[in-house]
Amino acid sequence: MIPHPAPALSAWPVVLPPGPAGTVRGGARRARRASPAATAGCAAATVRTRLSDPDATLGRTMNVSHIGPPEPLAQRLAELRGPAPQRSLNARALAALAANPGCRRRAVLDAAGIDKGAVAQRLGRPAPFGQSPFAIARGTMFESRLKADDYAVLLEPLRRHLGLPSDGAAPLAVPDLLRRSGPAVRAERTAAALAEAAADPSAWTLLDHPLLRLTVAGSPAYLEPDAVVVHGGRCTVVEIKSFPVLDGSADPAKVGAAARQAAVYVLALQETAAALAGTTVAPGPYAVQALPGSPELSVLLVCPKDFSNRPTAVSVDIRRELATTRRQLARMTAVDELLDTLAPGTSFDLAPDQAGLPTRPVAELADAVESVPAAYGPECLSSCELGFHCRAQARCDDRVEQLGRGVRGELGSIRTVAGALAAAGPAAAAGDRESDEAAARLSYAAALRAEALGGCAG
Repeated sequence: MIPHPAPALSAWPVVLPPGPAGTVRGGARRARRASPAATAGCAAATVRTRLSDPDATLGRTMNVSHIGPPEPLAQRLAELRGPAPQRSLNARALAALAANPGCRRRAVLDAAGIDKGAVAQRLGRPAPFGQSPFAIARGTMFESRLKADDYAVLLEPLRRHLGLPSDGAAPLAVPDLLRRSGPAVRAERTAAALAEAAADPSAWTLLDHPLLRLTVAGSPAYLEPDAVVVHGGRCTVVEIKSFPVLDGSADPAKVGAAARQAAVYVLALQETAAALAGTTVAPGPYAVQALPGSPELSVLLVCPKDFSNRPTAVSVDIRRELATTRRQLARMTAVDELLDTLAPGTSFDLAPDQAGLPTRPVAELADAVESVPAAYGPECLSSCELGFHCRAQARCDDRVEQLGRGVRGELGSIRTVAGALAAAGPAAAAGDRESDEAAARLSYAAALRAEALGGCAG
């Protein structure tokens, strides 16, 4: 259940103090009018090199949110991808990747920035899911309304849940984060702005679409939350979603997905704060990091109220999602180790023609995809573009994974559906039942079922 917000939403204006980092009215709008060369010059003048980044040149030229690691690993990933542009790795994809850390196929393709949807389309099994264009437009409009007029509508949830003063005693600073620059430059600027805001405990600072860096399986990814509020030396992630809150409650699946996505942002902020302090992230999954600029373990979820565009907000505890995401990401095999298992010349290049249509033979592409092991589960159908291809492959091989991870765990050494049926059948050898606990349990369950059906028939 999500509580109702305060009924009145005032349009208290943001007081924008002067500063070298710029503000919404000053630096940000001037940056939008400035040329790319002027923006790059501003970045070079203002960014503090608190985080070392060997990929700055690559980030400025590619302008994507997932940048490959230094050579020679970056070159190997580029060879897997081919001439296609590198796909961004966002928090939603990272949350799905963390939910299935044993899937080497997704780990390799995501690290290389490969368009899995285009690969699935070429293989003939496209995934019939994705965010609706109408939902994207609705979310963009809702966020624009919250941030219009110097964030007037967004201020009420900030006052109600974070304690932002309403009398103007503590003006809300909105630094310029160089959103027209490349990812590496933006991440450096975000780190510098976070350090500056955390250094003044009495100040209130809103980081609008900051860019955060997170290391995943040895490869850096760049993530962009909707907003981050900094006060008292700590920060809070503000996640803006377009799904409605009806009569005080929202879709639990969507709230859970938003919490998992926000947990990735919190993990990236923890890593940024630790890098600024020259230390490492606290090892405990529920440990509260006391470093300047560290994030709170709860996030502010802002959604439309009922069927209107008026916002309502709730504080969501994401400690469980954070612990799960950290544990799952830590289990992921390093990308370079995964690449060492691939055959020389392996590539997922679709070889598009001048019209952009793929020309690579389907069988050749399928062999390349199947050379990387997958950890399929039915939940992959709703989170991975290759889910339907992996399901067809599991069905073709008669693997028990098609029935779910729970069934796969219960069956132990039995790997195929035919093997499970044989173990449950009357022809199963007694020795096999004694040596295999799963086979014995299947045989016993089959005997109980036959007895129950026989009693019903009698």
